[in-house]
Amino acid sequence: MSEKNGQLKYSTKDTTLRVCDMPAQLRPREEFERVGAENVSDAVLLALILRTGTKGMNVVEVSQRLLAAFGSLTSLAKASVKEIQAINSIGPVKAQMIKAAMELAQRLTRESVGESPMVVTPEQAAAVLRERARVLKTEVFWALFLDSKNRLIGEPQKISEGTLNSSLVHPRELFRTAIEKNCANVILAHNHPSGDPTPSSEDINVTKQMVSAGEVMGIKVLDHIVIGHRRNNSGSDFISLREAGLVKCG
Repeated sequence: MSEKNGQLKYSTKDTTLRVCDMPAQLRPREEFERVGAENVSDAVLLALILRTGTKGMNVVEVSQRLLAAFGSLTSLAKASVKEIQAINSIGPVKAQMIKAAMELAQRLTRESVGESPMVVTPEQAAAVLRERARVLKTEVFWALFLDSKNRLIGEPQKISEGTLNSSLVHPRELFRTAIEKNCANVILAHNHPSGDPTPSSEDINVTKQMVSAGEVMGIKVLDHIVIGHRRNNSGSDFISLREAGLVKCG
């Protein structure tokens, strides 16, 4: 880089704009300090985590490439370390840093829910599982076991993994654990990796089967929540089968 007539000139051998050569207001650290963490772009936050760029690409460009490759933070959070490394300019250390940051975010969200939260609405049930569900690539079926005051007993219990159907999810597995935990009520939940929370006919059939079994066991199945993704910051990312009138729950 050289200066001529008061203007910066870049060599044709290396046209990479280093972060230190960027206008001060556009540098990640300076922008972070100027407008605050909540107001900077995803690329800037990623740049601050990664700290340095690579040969031929500054850290902001590396961050932008990552976001462009995965399309969203949700997709990036789902990616494995190997998948992140597959992006040009991302080595093992940077891939681990990104994965660690995503995992911390998920743990913080789970922690903020509380150890024994009250779960009385579909939104509260979805909040318990949202961050776990959004990064999964397969369907997982959970049960939220509740006491007589509808407080969550322990961690959500994974009952099965795979496309939901009556052969995969059996009342015996669900209610054995429910009895062990001495729960009064249970809320069912599973994710749709496609992002569309619309329940399938099998989702409805499995729920009806569980409700009937719960009546026999004296344990109420209060609802079944299907979790997808919120799109364009509008609409809900889940559907309550009870609220939708698809199943009559306890």
